Amino acid sequence: MTAMTPTRRRRRVDQQQRRTAVWMVSPALVVMFLVAAVPIGYAVWLSLNVYSVRQADLSQFVGLTNYWNALTSPEWWTAFRQTFFFAIVSVGLEIVFGVAMALLLNLAFRGRGLLRSTLLVPYAVLTVVSAITWQAMFESNLGLVTGILRALGLPGGEHVWLAEPGYAMTVIIVADVWKTAPFVALLVLAGLQVIPPDVYEAADLDGASRWQTFWRVTLPLLRPAIALAAIFRLLDALRVFDLPFVLTKGASGTETMSMLAYQELREGRLIGPGSALSILTFATVMVVSLVYIRFAGGNIRDVAKES
Repeated sequence: MTAMTPTRRRRRVDQQQRRTAVWMVSPALVVMFLVAAVPIGYAVWLSLNVYSVRQADLSQFVGLTNYWNALTSPEWWTAFRQTFFFAIVSVGLEIVFGVAMALLLNLAFRGRGLLRSTLLVPYAVLTVVSAITWQAMFESNLGLVTGILRALGLPGGEHVWLAEPGYAMTVIIVADVWKTAPFVALLVLAGLQVIPPDVYEAADLDGASRWQTFWRVTLPLLRPAIALAAIFRLLDALRVFDLPFVLTKGASGTETMSMLAYQELREGRLIGPGSALSILTFATVMVVSLVYIRFAGGNIRDVAKES
């Protein structure tokens, strides 16, 4: 009987470890599949039927009619454009402010630990609570922001922000950036702390300025962390519902895809069309995530390897 070579022995051990890992995670995967797949499958089935709780006898299979009606309606495409505008602008600003805050928190100064802790406060505040706060701040007569703008004679003090197109979306974007930029900052800060100090020493020896060091050293090494933060925030922003619901109820050009589905399901009591809109929203988020991972997957895998 020939002795097993070290390579074959290592390969056999790896196979055994993989089988053990599969058996250990299988129960969790089954539960996750049931929790996620069953509701999604039921929503797909509902979207293929016409059913209204206002008319109990109205229930019949219509195939893709609900999807066709949704995709040919101007309301869907308006909500689609408004959702993507909100997502792109808000996530872009969150990345910029998040990177800036992370660079500040990475400096050595007294009270840095306390400042890092307080950074989480906006992210810990409930979205509904923060929306109500921003609603009060932009109230036309007694709002803090509008009052300051009027006192300084700046544009915007005379506007009813939450009732005018453009202004209402601006308030929603500001509220979202204020709440979630700290989350981006924490992810980017984690990426900053794994950058070896040797690269900065080498840049200093080469005579690079701080601006050159940031663009040529820090930013390229932060791309994996920024890519991870961006995909998290982008997928969340495309599903936004609570901020526009509390601030404007979808009026003044702020209706999103999730809000349109809610209005069909909850207010219109149209289960089939509302389910179709929900599935379209889900499909949109999935397509965006797949495209993003296709082009930025390498950076995300780098983060996974480092962790």
